[in-house]
Amino acid sequence: MSDQPVRRRAWPRRLLLIMLLAVAGVLVYGWNDYARFGSAPLNVATQGDSIDVGRGSSFKAIVGELRQRGFSTANPWYWRLLAERMHVAGKLHAGEYALEPGITPRQLLANMAAGRVLQRNFTIVDGWTFAELRQALAKAEKLNHDSAALDDAAIMRKIGAGGEAPEGRFLPETYAYVKGDSDLDILRRAHAAMVKTLDELWPGRAPDLPLTTPYEALILASIVEKETGRPDERAQIAGVFVRRLQNHMLLQTDPSVIYGMGASYAGNIRKSDLTADTPYNTYTRAGLPPTPIALPGRPALAAALHPAAGDALYFVARGDGGHVFARTLEEHNRNVDCYQRKRCR
Repeated sequence: MSDQPVRRRAWPRRLLLIMLLAVAGVLVYGWNDYARFGSAPLNVATQGDSIDVGRGSSFKAIVGELRQRGFSTANPWYWRLLAERMHVAGKLHAGEYALEPGITPRQLLANMAAGRVLQRNFTIVDGWTFAELRQALAKAEKLNHDSAALDDAAIMRKIGAGGEAPEGRFLPETYAYVKGDSDLDILRRAHAAMVKTLDELWPGRAPDLPLTTPYEALILASIVEKETGRPDERAQIAGVFVRRLQNHMLLQTDPSVIYGMGASYAGNIRKSDLTADTPYNTYTRAGLPPTPIALPGRPALAAALHPAAGDALYFVARGDGGHVFARTLEEHNRNVDCYQRKRCR
């Protein structure tokens, strides 16, 4: 009897087995490939990349942008399956999200589900003028520039400080913001930070200061800020100005004169500039100028409220960032000859 029929019946079973093994292999490969996808870094090569998820964006659109920009080459179904397994499908928040080198699909979806949007920083530099602050804000990325068409007075009204002169009113610090925030938000926070700082420091000021209001302390601090950038000299500089105020001497501070010159300042102060009377010319007018001349940082504020003791009434720049202090005009003139005119004797 021939075994041919038996062999013929065995082939379909073998073929079915081969097909089942092939399907199982494909499934195993696909599952392993999907598992690798979730924890494998996206194709992000440089710092600073981001993805902006608009309000109402579909999951398909988000994945499509990641693929279109080359950050992911994975099958879109991998993204869908991962989102379902993480229970975040349909729960992704709008906003701008950082794409840092090394970030994985799982981490990105977790950030989107938690609303951990990309934060940017804007730093107000100690000693900037308000005009310089406005110029820097105008260049800040991803920030709504709502103040661009406003004059200074309108800006102060918008932030709830109408009637205040803006100079000096904003605390130099680093302020975080997210895409879509307004530059007015940053100004509002910086103004509030300055008010809070003055409120904290003013009650603990040194006794017998010739300052009657926190605003006068702000003015003096702005002068200290512009006169020196050295932490070890701020209190000394403040001490000189405090003693001059107490002795009813002119402050004679060049940064205030320069501020009063405005756009006409070309890098040098001439003798005629020192005699031209303006509200900010401390060579012709006694006392403090009418407003701050810059944005003082907290260290300058602290120095103005806690000046160093001593008897120096004059100082001159050494040329290396530091200053030489003098008690008498005669001594000061010798210092000027030595350090400014290079005629030491």
